[in-house]
Order: sequence, then structure tokens, then C-alpha cells
Amino acid sequence: MSYDTTIGWSLFSSGVVTLLLVWLPGDSLYWGLALLAIGLAVLSRRFT
Repeated sequence: MSYDTTIGWSLFSSGVVTLLLVWLPGDSLYWGLALLAIGLAVLSRRFT
């Protein structure tokens, strides 16, 4: 179970960092949102 938590937090934090870098050209916003969604999905799977 700790593996899922680690993956979830890693993806979640990557998403937050990507959103902070949204000023970069490209689709950073979409990558950030996708990583946040995946990270939250992994975390929520662990708690259900």
C-alpha cells in the first residue's frame, strides 16, 4: 500500500510543480492537470 501512496504523492507534487511553471510555452497546464488527476486517483484508490 505504501507504494501506491508514494506514486500518488509523486504524481500530485509533479502536477503542482507543472502548474507553477504554466508560464512556459506549450501545454504545461494540461500536463499539470493530468498529473494532478492521476495522482489523486491513485491516492483515492488507496483510501477506498
